[in-house]
Amino acid sequence: MSPPTHLTGTFGLFGALVGVAVVLALLALWALSSLVKAARARRPLRTLNRLALSTVLALAAAGSAFFGLALHGYDRLTSEVPVARLSFARSGDQQWLAHLRLADGRQLELALAGDEWQLDARVLKWRPYAVIAGLDPVYKIDRLSGRYRDIELERSRSRSAHDLAGDGALDLWQLARAYPKWLPFVDTEYGSGAYLPMREGVEYEVTLSPLGGLVARTVTPATAPAGRD
Repeated sequence: MSPPTHLTGTFGLFGALVGVAVVLALLALWALSSLVKAARARRPLRTLNRLALSTVLALAAAGSAFFGLALHGYDRLTSEVPVARLSFARSGDQQWLAHLRLADGRQLELALAGDEWQLDARVLKWRPYAVIAGLDPVYKIDRLSGRYRDIELERSRSRSAHDLAGDGALDLWQLARAYPKWLPFVDTEYGSGAYLPMREGVEYEVTLSPLGGLVARTVTPATAPAGRD
């Protein structure tokens, strides 16, 4: 997988929000210092003005920091981007070891059960006024799981699923679903998934389109004997 150049845009957004929060916090401290001076000078009108200013700046700083932390771990979606590469080694009957490389640099080996693999992602889009302000859709890879072709096996066999999102205390996806009225600038939040058969000797690439859909493709042809997929 080529270097994830799209991640620099994500870090830039996160860094910009944290930077704005720091600047606003410093301005809030300056306003607070001015408030103290005005209070000591017994200038009530100036004291009230500085109190209002410091409060607004502090709230804006907290909001910027909160939004930046809630977006941490999400990547900007400005064009079709590669998000993962996968290959598989059989470890038993309908048992596989998945070798997963994610665009953020993580390389994982995960056990899966079934005949097919499925990769899921979360996508967040914004209201028009937020888009005009420069916000692009963002995404986060959610999970990797195994699937059985036979629906009866899917119902009766144990499922295998691995969390790839690593949600922290603040996650914009979770917040938007739990408190939609608090985040009116979030237009839609939804999931997207792609799945293909697990085969030895095959490498798959998964990309995410600007519309938020995952697409899985075979990039290395099968070399395993026929009948082993």
